[in-house]
Amino acid sequence: MEKEKLPAILTAADIAGYLKISRRRVYEFLLLEPEQGGIRHAKFGASKRIERSDFIDWVENQKTGGKSK
Repeated sequence: MEKEKLPAILTAADIAGYLKISRRRVYEFLLLEPEQGGIRHAKFGASKRIERSDFIDWVENQKTGGKSK
């Protein structure tokens, strides 16, 4: 799936499927602060959701060796 075709709001399962990694690993990224390499997200009770633009930014940031823009 292309990045632009991802849903506007992503779940851990969406990200795991896109990256071909486990949901557990996605949750590990969600536990980290963005400054430490974590994915920026919003919490709704126990649920966490990620905006597509934040996810795409995070992926791009990972390709540059984790340096912030």
